[in-house]
Amino acid sequence: MKIKASILKADEWLRGLLEPGIPPEEPRYDPVHLAQVLVGFLASIGALYWLLWTLLVYQGGLYRKIGGLARLAMGRATLKSLGYEGPWAMGAFEGWLGNVGALAVSISVLVFLHRLYMDAERRAPKMPPPS
Repeated sequence: MKIKASILKADEWLRGLLEPGIPPEEPRYDPVHLAQVLVGFLASIGALYWLLWTLLVYQGGLYRKIGGLARLAMGRATLKSLGYEGPWAMGAFEGWLGNVGALAVSISVLVFLHRLYMDAERRAPKMPPPS
């Protein structure tokens, strides 16, 4: 009888280690929430990768187009020397629409995040400065 009671007590102690009693005022965490966070994180990293790749690498990237425009503006190059033969062969300016689109999306995401941050800062309770 004593052995059975000690086994039950040990079982209760082990269950308390693995499944601690959570007070009702504590928030409960569900594994589904963790999965949602992980999937959202991976999706946002994929979107960031696509955005930066399109902005900086696709068809020479935005820097190549800016450099070509600067060379044209300073008179150091002509459209023909940059490979431009018309809308069918744009040379250094190939893929400009994708680069500019990625730039527009990047700017809009930054503006959205800035507004989100400023709204949260405005709604936060003001703390007195430390004395």
